[in-house]
This record gives sequence, structure tokens and C-alpha cells, in this order.
Amino acid sequence: MCGIWFSFGFPPNAKHIDLASHRGPDGHGWRVFDTVQGPLALGHRRLSIIDLSDAAAQPMSYADDRYWITYNGEIYNYIELREELVAAGFRFRTNSDTEVLLAAYAHWGEAALNRLVGMFAFVLWDREAQIVFAVRDRFAIKPLYFYASLHGIAFASEIKQIAALPEFIAKLNLAKTYDFLSAGIMDHTTETMFDGVGQLQGGECAQLSLRDWRPTEPLPVRRWYGIIEPGTLELCERSSAQRFAELLAQSVHIHLRSDVPVGSCLSGGLDSSSIVCLMARELDALGDGARVHSVSACYDVQAVDERPYIEMVVDRTNSTPHWCYPRVEDAYALAERITWHQDEPYGSTSIFAQWCVFEEARRAGLKVMLDGQGADEQLAGYHGCFPYYFANLVRQRRFATLLRAMAERHAWHGVSFSEQMRAILLPLAPPWLARWLRHERQALTQHDWLNGEALRPHLVRSAFETARERIERPPIEDLGDLCVVLTQSSNLAMLLHWEDRNSMAHSIEARVPFLDHRLVEFTLALGDQHKIVGGDTKRVLRRAMCGILPPRVRMRRDKLGFATPEEVWFRGQLREAVLGGVEDTLARYPGLLNEHGVRAHVADMLDGGRPVDFSIWRIVNLGIWGRQFAVSV
Repeated sequence: MCGIWFSFGFPPNAKHIDLASHRGPDGHGWRVFDTVQGPLALGHRRLSIIDLSDAAAQPMSYADDRYWITYNGEIYNYIELREELVAAGFRFRTNSDTEVLLAAYAHWGEAALNRLVGMFAFVLWDREAQIVFAVRDRFAIKPLYFYASLHGIAFASEIKQIAALPEFIAKLNLAKTYDFLSAGIMDHTTETMFDGVGQLQGGECAQLSLRDWRPTEPLPVRRWYGIIEPGTLELCERSSAQRFAELLAQSVHIHLRSDVPVGSCLSGGLDSSSIVCLMARELDALGDGARVHSVSACYDVQAVDERPYIEMVVDRTNSTPHWCYPRVEDAYALAERITWHQDEPYGSTSIFAQWCVFEEARRAGLKVMLDGQGADEQLAGYHGCFPYYFANLVRQRRFATLLRAMAERHAWHGVSFSEQMRAILLPLAPPWLARWLRHERQALTQHDWLNGEALRPHLVRSAFETARERIERPPIEDLGDLCVVLTQSSNLAMLLHWEDRNSMAHSIEARVPFLDHRLVEFTLALGDQHKIVGGDTKRVLRRAMCGILPPRVRMRRDKLGFATPEEVWFRGQLREAVLGGVEDTLARYPGLLNEHGVRAHVADMLDGGRPVDFSIWRIVNLGIWGRQFAVSV
């Protein structure tokens, strides 16, 4: 895990890579080349994980300095690829995955990407062909931002590196601001909250010929990894669970490859608990007495405290637990620091809780942390997935099954029958009616506080529909399509963004075994019956973990997400700070929002007129971010 920088045309300046020093405190690399077309610079900040020697430092070259790379991430199957390349006649001077990546490109060209199992963002320069090749991994685990002007082009791990360019002026992207404030969604398009700064999406690449490319031309971005087709596998429940278990265990096995200590986040839910239990099995098989180190967040507010489930997993695996206790006073006090690392506003105080977990992991001496991110999207783990499952039952005329499932969801999750019936209408409607219903629902639920002069032109946007259209999927009608969009276009990239910045702020590499592409492709190809059955989500995972997870954890249906006691905090100790933060945002961006509507909206929640939701924090954090990065409208 590292921080990278590439620029062509702009005056080379090592400060652009030093701004990412937290991503790589173990080493600094900087190379500048004078080309006929202009100066070219590659920078690297190293977090040493595999092959800790100086020989594995970057930027790294290969094939008599023809290929140069600055690379962030891990290629987990580098051992197998290396063996294949050695058999083909290649020789290596390091034990690093970076050199394997370079040799793979030299041997297979762009086709090498399909052989990689891992997370990666890199820029490779072919000096002989004068070609720059920028790549982001399949599911956007590792970040790669870009900026182009008449003076040149730059790629970076974090936006703050780009913002340090002398010519850069930080301006608000109003469309993305609306998406963030209204729907709490980010990273679902190429654009960012900074106008003019883009990002490669998961599975995308860009190739530039320095001989031909002109700064006035758009960046030639294309997909190197396709969109997965859902529901193409027909397997019985037993076979699907067995294969899922094999693939997840295989993924955990290679995600443990490291030359430094590895631990895991543990929230007490199905996903992270599965990772910890499989890690324990791997370590037991080694027979050297090593134990899993887990890190968990706990609270004094019982409604959001997951300690009983966490302790079940700790006892089951005989792991070494580490605990952190996110404090209400720190949630606001640390907001500026967290926002600086995030580069863009973040959606709730749960990001603060995650920050505390990685902070504790660093104190415990853990340099790599596994996490359960990515399971909810491919396994239909969200409440919003149920209407699409129910709609399919209606299409199949399985009305008795539908009624049983709705009854279970009512009993287990407290969702009324009338609310469930209304939610089914949208996925059942024909495309033209679905568009109208979506527009009408948006109009009915549109917050008055968003209706400011600057945002008014964007009020008809649907962030989720924008995400769907970006990967050229048809209107979503069933659960399989929904899981593809959640995994490859909308929610997941945002969550991975937050995790990457929180972990790297503490110089920790976060790894996500559920996002091994072989597992994702298998899971998305399964039918609905392997994801939701009755009121249960993640059916195939629950079956696969039988005998591995504690039964109460495996079958629990009350997981809270990565929650904080936000309602208690905002109505209590943080009330004045939140109100002050709202006023700061309104003062910084006059006319952006409906000021009267914002104050009424916030007061209604803080005074108990309606439940507290994440919109309060989004309003507050927009102002913190704007001040931090001097962002103007």
C-alpha cells in the first residue's frame, strides 16, 4: 500500500508525493525525465508490506529501464504469476509483487490485467513506446485521481496532491454536491466534489501516447474489466454454499500473504466475523501458535453496542482482541483531521468510528487489516434489496412465499406490510412508469432545504440512476441487476473510499477478501434464492459458514451496520457544535441551500420531531470540508 504521483507537462515538484507521506512512511521515491514533449515525473511513498528490502522501492523499472511504474496496492497471486513468468524465461531481482506486475506487463501487455488477483492503482510508463498506461482495479478498492489542463496531466492517490498544483483552483462540483447532500452517495461517477478533478472508476484504464496526446483532448478512459452478468448460474443450495465457502477461504488464504503483522476489523456482524473465523482456521493450520488479532469499536449506548457478538467470535477463535471506544467529544473534534484525510465530505459519524478502529490497530502494531467490506452489495445485504426480491416472487406468482417472507421481515425487522407493498411497486412497474414514479417520489420527498438557488437546477437528479446509467445497465427490475449496480457502480466505491483514507491515515493497509473477483463473479451469477430467502439476507454466506461461525452470529438479523449513537450524540453533547456547524456551512455557501429550510430541518430532528438521520452531518461536514480545502462555488 502506497501513495503515488505521476505528472507530465507540469513543473516537477516532490511536494506532490510528500502530501501523501501518511500513505507510505517507509520510503520515498522520485524520478524526473526530460522528454521531447515536456517533463515527466513519477513519485512514490512506500508502505512496506511484501519484500521489505530497499530493492523493492519505487518508482521501479524493468527490461533495461524500458518500463517504469509507480504502483499502489497488492497483487495477492504474485507468487503463482512469478512461477509462470520464471518458466517463460523471466528473471527477478526482488521478491516484490511490483516487479512481478512489471514483468507480467512486459510479457502479456494489457492482457496481464485479467490475470491479477488483488487491489491496485498504478501508472506505467513505457519509455520506448512513449506510452502512459493508468489502471484502477476491478472494484475501485485503490484510488486513482486525475487532472488535466492546457499545461499537462497528473494522476494521484489523493486529491490533495492535485490541489497543490499552482494553477489549481478548488471549486464546488454542484451536481456531486447535490448527490451527496440529497442521497449521501459519492464515487458513483467519474467526477468528484472538486470541479475538474476526475477519477478512474473500478475496472477502468487510460492509455496516452505522449507523441500524439494533446491537453485539450479528453482523457481516453475505457473499461478493461467488464460488467458482470447476474443470475447465470443454476446450482442447488448445498453446491452453491460449498463453492462459496471454498472461494472465500481461498481468498482469505491469499489475503494473509504479508511480511508484516496482519489483523482484522471485527464488528460482530456476519461479514467481519466470517473473515476472522476463516483467518483463525488458516493460522491453526500453520501450527505455530499464532493467533488472530481483532480490533473492535464499542459504546456505552446499548442500542448500538455489538460487544456480545464480538466476544462470541473472540471466544470461538481464541483470538487476541483489541478494543476502542469512540468518544462523543472526539467525533466533532477530529472532524477536520478526518476530512483532510478523506479529501471529500463524509456521510456520517460512522466514518469517525472506523477511524478509531484503525487508530487502535496502529497502536497494536498491526500494519495490515482485513475487513468484511463488499459482502452486502453482492449478497443483497441491505433492506432496500427486499422489494426487488419480492417483485420477482410476484412475477413468478409465488404469493404464499411472498406473504411468508413479508411476515418474517415484519417480525424480524419491524417493517409494516403496507410499507413493504408500496416498495414493491417500483421494481414491478414498466420502465416508463418506473421513471415517472421515481420522479414523483423524489418530488414528494424532496427536502425544502435543498432548494437553494445554486442547487435548484440539479433537483431532478437521481444519484442511483446516474450510477446505473454509467455502466450502461437497463432499468433495474430484479435483485440480480440491483446487486451488480451496488457492487460495480454505486455504494461500494464510496465505502471503499472511506476505508482507504481512514486506514492510510494511520499507515495501515486495508484488505477486503470478499472482493476477490473470482468470488464476486460467482456470487453475482447466483440466483435470488441464494441471496434472500424469506426475511433472511446473505443466504449463501450463512450456509457456507455453518460450523465455522458461532450459531448466534451466523443467524443474527439485527446487525446495525457500522453504527454510532448519532441520535444520542446530536441531541445531547454535540447539539451546540452541530448547530454551529450548520451555521458555518450556510455562511460559507450563501444561496447554495434554502437557509430557512435547513434550520427548520435540523431543528425538527434535534428537538425530537422526527428521527435523526445522516443529512445533519452531511450539511455540517460540507462546511468543514469547504473551509479545509478553501472550496468556492
